[in-house]
Amino acid sequence: MAAKRYKVNPKTFTYEVSALPFRIRFYRFLRKILIAFILASLVNLLFAFFFYTPKMYRLTQHRNDLMMKYSLLNEKIGSAAARLEEIRERDNSVYRTLFAADTVHIDGVYTPYPEEKYATFKNDRFAPLITSTWMNLDALTRQLYARSVSLDELTLMAGDKEKMAESIPAIWPLDKRLIRNIGSFGGRADPISGYRARHEGMDFSGEIGTPIYATGNGRVMADPGPNTGYGKQVLLDHGFGYRTRYAHMSRITVMPGQHVKRGEKIGEMGNTGKSTGPHLHYEVHYLGIPVDPVNYFSREMSDEDFAKIIASAKEITYETE
Repeated sequence: MAAKRYKVNPKTFTYEVSALPFRIRFYRFLRKILIAFILASLVNLLFAFFFYTPKMYRLTQHRNDLMMKYSLLNEKIGSAAARLEEIRERDNSVYRTLFAADTVHIDGVYTPYPEEKYATFKNDRFAPLITSTWMNLDALTRQLYARSVSLDELTLMAGDKEKMAESIPAIWPLDKRLIRNIGSFGGRADPISGYRARHEGMDFSGEIGTPIYATGNGRVMADPGPNTGYGKQVLLDHGFGYRTRYAHMSRITVMPGQHVKRGEKIGEMGNTGKSTGPHLHYEVHYLGIPVDPVNYFSREMSDEDFAKIIASAKEITYETE
């Protein structure tokens, strides 16, 4: 009902009803609407403060569900990581032992990603839980990649096991009965400079002219050119990630590109290069990394078995490529 206003009519000297202007009536109506909205908001706020609304209940339930799902996901990731660790142990202790292969090493596999990768979660209310879950999942992914690389390598080894068994450097490069002293792999004092330095192979001292034999089937690599004191040397590529070096030789009896068999003579001991006396410097590299040669010598091989290998290698001649 519209508001009424009375005024005096000078002609009739009576009170007459006069309606308020529309603008005033609109403002009054709008004021009532605003007051009603404010009151409703206050009531809703007070109710929400003291009681759970259906929406708040749904949000709380959704949050609890997410927390539970993240916890279950972390447990599954942990369980998968434990099984993967068991596979890694079998890989290193069983499968690679059968093939006399070194452990696969991939740089960065066990190095966590930088924190910037997870920066998008830092302002989230549940950032610690979300970030830890993603970090665990990323770590599992990297380790899974390492195991897949190892499995691919083992598959290749298994497919050509016989060839690989003959190629791995598994015998002594000299007749053990002719060796005087042995210098071990690892850190030691340099005999010339006196400073401690890493020794990437084994040294076998003896007489100049002592025969040196290939420790596994392989191909003679090209002359490496200028070196750091190896003198006359032979490099063999055995395939399957293995290479060997024979340094300080007095005489080389093979040519680059020539295929040699395990036990075949490739040269003679000497004193060339950076050397303080007649000896053979022998190195084994796997996937480009120097490894301790002593881990590859067959411990069950007798002197008679060694002599048979040397005699057998003399019966076959390989042509150069």
